[in-house]
Amino acid sequence: MRVSLKDVAERAGVSIKTVSNVVNNYPHVTPAMRARVQEAIDELGYRPNLTARHLRKGRTGIIALAVPELGNPYFAELAGAVIDAAAEHEFTVLLDHTRGDREQEVLVSQGFRANVIDGLILSPLELEAEDLRSRTDDVPLVLLGEREYELPYDHIAIDNVAAARSAVRHLLSRGRSRIAYLGARTDSANQPAHLRLAGWREELMEAGIPAPNDLVVPVGGWDRDEGARGMAHLLDSGVRPDAVFAYNDLVAIGAMRVLHERGLRVPWDVAVVGFDDIEEGRFGAVTLTTISPDKQAIARMAVASLLRSLSGRTEPGGRELTADFRLVERESTLGRR
Repeated sequence: MRVSLKDVAERAGVSIKTVSNVVNNYPHVTPAMRARVQEAIDELGYRPNLTARHLRKGRTGIIALAVPELGNPYFAELAGAVIDAAAEHEFTVLLDHTRGDREQEVLVSQGFRANVIDGLILSPLELEAEDLRSRTDDVPLVLLGEREYELPYDHIAIDNVAAARSAVRHLLSRGRSRIAYLGARTDSANQPAHLRLAGWREELMEAGIPAPNDLVVPVGGWDRDEGARGMAHLLDSGVRPDAVFAYNDLVAIGAMRVLHERGLRVPWDVAVVGFDDIEEGRFGAVTLTTISPDKQAIARMAVASLLRSLSGRTEPGGRELTADFRLVERESTLGRR
């Protein structure tokens, strides 16, 4: 049988209100009384009814996280961080998988789960600004990722241009000069990847090194297969880079496989830098140098932004919130200087 506040109050010899004050961590309880109630809670194994607590506030206690690829380790790791951050505030996370499909992203953003969630964290790939301008759902929304929207929603990301420049700068410091960018998208300047491509180009230009188009490799997606296909296409075209900066770690891992198959040694012949710092990159035959976004900070900021909206502490217009990143050097860029 479920232990109630009344049961705890009787065990501790206090009022139900006092037990409620302790459970909700209200400050106006003496240390001695708090210890007495906590002892009764521990003895009886009392657990708060979070559903009832949220309902009293007119909430469900559930927030949604919509990501394009749950099979992508970056999004899986990010989801875990969001779940942990939400749990600290006694919220449950509902996961949605959009497959990076615009129609699905529109459906999610327009509130098809509005009756069961208190807020939505969305990482879009194909969603356009006009899709969100017509949004009528009043469920709080926070956007993640590289897409840029001038809209009244908080947007959380790292500085992708600066991160890409950091990656290229590192390769230049290792004596590399023909640095390919693997992971461009040619169908739209607003597609994810354009900021990292811009950072690649800016750093090379500042170093006085050409950034020819034959070193920019377009891909149809951002997984291992596309990385392998893009690397093979580059080598088959007769272009021989001495380094590769990949859009993400999965693309980099696919590229490294092809380099191995073609008899090119990483890092001696071709150095490689990825992006995302997924666990897989730490355990390959050659460990992967990568840009590591602060996923925990992104998760905490996203949850905090939703809670801020739920509490009514928002101003007109969205905020651009930036999380930190760092370059993690591993074996794929060791070697010559």
